Amino acid sequence: MSSPSVIAASGPALRRELGRWDLTAIGINQVIGGALFAQPSLYAASVGAWSLWLVVAVGVASLLIALSFAEVSSRFDATGGPYLYARAAFGRFAAFEVGWMLWFTRVASWAAVINVLATALSFYAPALASGWLRAIFISLVIVAIAGINIRGIRLSSFVVNFLTVGKLLPLVTFVVVGLFLVDGSALVPAETPTFAALSSTGLLLIFAFGGYEVIPVPAGEARDPRHAVPFALIMTIVIVSALTILIQIVALGTLPGLASSRTPLADAASLFMGAGGAVLVTAGAVLATAGNNVGGALSGSRNLYALAEQGDLPRVFGWVHPVFRTPVNAIVITSAATMALALSGRYADLALVSAISRLLVYVATCAATLRLRSPALAGRAKAPTFVVPYGPIIPVAAIAIALAMLSGARRDQLIAGFVALAAGAMLYLVAVRGRSPVHPSPIPQEP
Repeated sequence: MSSPSVIAASGPALRRELGRWDLTAIGINQVIGGALFAQPSLYAASVGAWSLWLVVAVGVASLLIALSFAEVSSRFDATGGPYLYARAAFGRFAAFEVGWMLWFTRVASWAAVINVLATALSFYAPALASGWLRAIFISLVIVAIAGINIRGIRLSSFVVNFLTVGKLLPLVTFVVVGLFLVDGSALVPAETPTFAALSSTGLLLIFAFGGYEVIPVPAGEARDPRHAVPFALIMTIVIVSALTILIQIVALGTLPGLASSRTPLADAASLFMGAGGAVLVTAGAVLATAGNNVGGALSGSRNLYALAEQGDLPRVFGWVHPVFRTPVNAIVITSAATMALALSGRYADLALVSAISRLLVYVATCAATLRLRSPALAGRAKAPTFVVPYGPIIPVAAIAIALAMLSGARRDQLIAGFVALAAGAMLYLVAVRGRSPVHPSPIPQEP
C-alpha cells in the first residue's frame, strides 16, 4: 500500500517568492472580510457589552488553534497545508477528505463573496443588482483574478498585499480617531446574557476569526516556509485579535444604536468623522470583499494542485506552467467551478459546508500536531522548527475548543457537512483507489 508521506514534486516547480509578511497578508486578508464591517452590531444585539469580552476570549481560543497549526506547519515545506499534515499523520483517505473539503469550501466561499461584492457595488451601479449585467460583471472579475493568479505568485501576492493594506487603513483610522471619543460607560456589561446567547455569539465570532487556515496552503511558494508559515499564523491572529477588540470598543462606545445598525462601522464613523468617514469605511468594506476574492482564488487553486502533486488526483490537475511557474490547470478549474456556482445562485446553500469544513480542518490539524510527535512517525515529516510549549496541553485544548464549536453547529450545517464528506468519499473511490503516488516512498503505511 502506498505511503502517506509527502511526495516530491516532479516537472517544473512552483516559484518560491513569498516572504513571512506576504503570508501574513494572505492570512489577514482571508480573516478580515466584509463581515468585520457589519458584525459588531450582531454581537451587541445578542449579548450587549459582554461582546467585548467574548471577542477577547475567542481571540485567545483562536491563538491556541493557530499555535498548533504553527508547530505542525514547521515540519513541511510543500504546498497543501492541512491536507499534507493529515496525509502524514492519518493516511490518504483522511487527507483526501481534508483536501477535498478545503477546496470545496474555497470555491463555495469565493462564489458567495463575489456575489457580495456585486451587491455592494450595486448601491452605486443599480444595474449590478441582478440580470445579465451582474452575470457579466461576476464573470469578468473571476477571469481577471484567474489571470492574475496564472501570471505568477509574485503578482498575486502584490495584489493581496495592496488590498490588505487598503482594507486595514480605514479600520485603523476608525480605531485611532474613535478611541478618543469612546463613552466608557457603554463598555460596562449589564445583566448577564443567557448561555444560549453567549454560545451562539461565540460560535459566530469563532467563524469570524476563521480563514487563517489557508496560510500554510501556499507553503510550496514561500521562502523558508518552515519558519515563515508559523510566524504568519501567529502574527495574523495577534493582529486580527487586537484590531477586532479595538473595533468593538469603538463601536460600543460611540454608536448608541449599535445593536440595530445594519452598517455599524459606517454609521459610527459618520458620527465622529462625518460623511467622509462613512465613505472611507465603506470603501474599506469593498476592498475587503475584493481581497477575499483574490485570496480565495489563490488558496483554492493550491489546494487542488496539492491533491494532484501528491498523487491523489490525476497529474493533469497539477500541471505547472514552465514560464509563470503557477498551477495553471488548478487555477482554471477552480475559477470555472466558482463561476458556475456564483452564477447558479446555489452558493448560499453550499456555504453551509464552510462551518463544518473549518472545524474538520482544525481538529485534523491539531490532532496531527500530537500524532506527528510520535517517534514511530519520525520519518513522515521533518523535525519541527517551532514547538508549542506545555506538551500536549495546548493542542488538546484546541481540539476541545473545535469540538465545542461543532456541538453548537446547526442541524442544517451538520447535514450539509455530512453530504460534502460523503461526496468526497465517493470522489476518493473514483480518483484515488488503486492509484499509486507518483513517487512512492519507502515508508510503509500503517493499517
